[in-house]
Amino acid sequence: MAIIVNLDVMLAKRKMRSKELAEIIGITTANLSVLKSGKAKAVRFSTLEAICKALECQPADILEYQP
Repeated sequence: MAIIVNLDVMLAKRKMRSKELAEIIGITTANLSVLKSGKAKAVRFSTLEAICKALECQPADILEYQP
């Protein structure tokens, strides 16, 4: 897949655990894990917005395109 999810990198930079982020943004840890692994087929803008707000970052910090 050409879209790389760098959520682990941002979590590490912010010294936050997946469980904590999942609680803050209101999704299950299982759904967050699917997103982190890059296996998600889609992501809602509301979820992406909540992640960016919680991690104080931009969408480009989390999602990367590689041809």
